[in-house]
Amino acid sequence: MTIDQTGALVRLADRAPQITGAEIASSLVPPSQFHNATFESYRPDHDYPSQAEAVSILRTFAKSWEPQRPAGLFSRNRKKAETKPGVYLDGGFGVGKTHLLASLWHEAPGPKYFGTFIEYTALVGALGYAGAVNLLRGSALICIDEFELDDPGDTMMMTRMLGELVASGTRIAATSNTPPNALGEGRFAASDFLREIQSLSANFETIRIDGLDYRRRDTEGRAVTVERDEYDRITGALSSRGETVTSDDFDALIAHLATVHPSRYIKLLDGVDVIGLTDVRILHDQMAALRLVAFIDRVYDAEIPIVQTGTPLNEVFDEEMLGGGYRKKYLRSVSRMIALTTGELPPHD
Repeated sequence: MTIDQTGALVRLADRAPQITGAEIASSLVPPSQFHNATFESYRPDHDYPSQAEAVSILRTFAKSWEPQRPAGLFSRNRKKAETKPGVYLDGGFGVGKTHLLASLWHEAPGPKYFGTFIEYTALVGALGYAGAVNLLRGSALICIDEFELDDPGDTMMMTRMLGELVASGTRIAATSNTPPNALGEGRFAASDFLREIQSLSANFETIRIDGLDYRRRDTEGRAVTVERDEYDRITGALSSRGETVTSDDFDALIAHLATVHPSRYIKLLDGVDVIGLTDVRILHDQMAALRLVAFIDRVYDAEIPIVQTGTPLNEVFDEEMLGGGYRKKYLRSVSRMIALTTGELPPHD
């Protein structure tokens, strides 16, 4: 475990991280699992030709940064040379939208940014609207994974900001989530996305990607939870190996997240190898639940495993939440928490 000079455990709840605009900008890159994503490493399913077609369209979009030779006055290719400044990847779960988005990001010249919708709204929250626009202005490409359609205020703010950036020459690539209470969370959402971004929609070319979830992931699994003596054994064994392990009471961590701006959650995790949570319980407060979702997203992107006691993390959201407008967010978080708690644990002595 992480231990201070007095021998007491260091908790995430004791950290009060600060983050600058430059640090936020430097964190707007693809998650570690997509650091080496390329169009070549994407494996299209031959049963769904739209996947290979999507790669071809994105390769063409990536060429939009190359210097263009002027077309002749009577050239037949005059209109073909024009490329819309935005692309929207429309598809269900697990068809590789994030992989393709990251591949496009790697092809683009700098400056460029890659983040989820929540990360960009957190950037605005930390820097103010004008500060965020000034930071992002001049970028060649902004990638937005999981553009949120369930918060009209944030959606309008993002649409306004993207409109300003497109007008200054920035290109945009996005995927989106499904709207509130959508049946079948893997359904296509292009019409919802284009409707919500209103006047900006004409700037986007929609790329539909059919297919099955390559992970065949569902939320029927169960997060691993252990008894307290086993928790102490596991965290102790990891510590003895030199791992940096934090240990927090679940309620204390949830309360602490309310005091830390979501843009700083990534800094809470600096240097952490394993997260320990004790006495996990079901949440009934939606704001607390959404903060946990944002935190788990950062933990998942950083690939930090979790060891826990109490209620399994896959059961942390109550039935009212799972039946409400943020259902898809909660189900995605449940899937991620299952993955984070089911990694390899140290063997018994």
